[in-house]
Amino acid sequence: MISKTLVVGAYHKKLEELVKSGLELHLVVPISWKNQKIEVRDGNGYIISPLRIAFSGYNHFHVYFGLSGIIKKIKPDIVHIDEEHYSFVTFQTMRLAKKVGARALFFTWQNIYKDYPFPFSYFEKYNFKRADVAIAGNEESKYVIRRKGFEKEIFIIPQFGVDPDMFQKRDAFELKGKLGLKTGSFVIGFIGRLVEEKGILVLLEAVSRLKDNFFLLLIGSGPLKKKILVKSKKNGITSRVKIVDHVPSIEVPNYINCFDCLVLPSLTKPNWKEQFGRVLIEAMACEIPVIGSDSGEIPNVIGDAGLISNEGDAADLAKKLKIVLTDRELRESLAKKGKERVLANYTQKKVAEATFLVYKNLMST
Repeated sequence: MISKTLVVGAYHKKLEELVKSGLELHLVVPISWKNQKIEVRDGNGYIISPLRIAFSGYNHFHVYFGLSGIIKKIKPDIVHIDEEHYSFVTFQTMRLAKKVGARALFFTWQNIYKDYPFPFSYFEKYNFKRADVAIAGNEESKYVIRRKGFEKEIFIIPQFGVDPDMFQKRDAFELKGKLGLKTGSFVIGFIGRLVEEKGILVLLEAVSRLKDNFFLLLIGSGPLKKKILVKSKKNGITSRVKIVDHVPSIEVPNYINCFDCLVLPSLTKPNWKEQFGRVLIEAMACEIPVIGSDSGEIPNVIGDAGLISNEGDAADLAKKLKIVLTDRELRESLAKKGKERVLANYTQKKVAEATFLVYKNLMST
């Protein structure tokens, strides 16, 4: 498996579940990606080979040094390329996989149809022709690559699930005190990048319409921070808004448990729409009710375990927030449904089981 995403240690639970199926797994991962250094160097039941890469932080340009030698030495049956079909690294790895006679697959999140310039159009065509199957993270991604000419089998599986031992309901009283969250306040939470497409300004406008005792806790950083603070002051809610710039991944469940409701108000843009919304399943696993916009994959992830608002519609979002805020019985029902939905579909174990079936399918053809 080749994956830059697995520099993050929390995602390795999927690999631990995969090796329980009896396969031998060898992970190739960058020593670092952007400013994120690899967090796990010794796999629990699998081998990790950290490699240097060129163009770290550039999703579709990066390339591994020493990958050829590793693949020649291992001679794998399957090469799982955890990268997009039009990326240089997918082209690099696909060529090496086919040289040793391995079956190969790629993973895609791309849920907007795009025509790519050369050389990415060439990489895409090459990878489509030589990949044996593909994994798409959502329904729209499957539709996109099918429309672009990928004729082989496509499996719909999220890239990663959640670890229910890590993401679960827990007492957050002490952390709430440190954050200055007043007892009795309804805490509305958001986790993600502070950028326009995440709908933060819509969320600010929505909470400004509430007359209830609320507090908005934003976890993340980004270019909109200053604008958020200015808009909060203009709307007279500065004392009810707090931004925490960075939270270590291991601490995220503690912060989620400070929320009474999590909101993901994403906005569809010409070049982007929500591909999954991982924070939704993290909150659902912690039994926190969720509200999401109808952008991209969000409605499919939430199902009947949360509320859906019209993207970009602050009035509708305020209405949905009011419903959750005032209806305790509904909150308890959504919390229960959310947990059940995660356990049935979105744990690391479930994702690993579905991925292993793809491998079995490959080896039987």
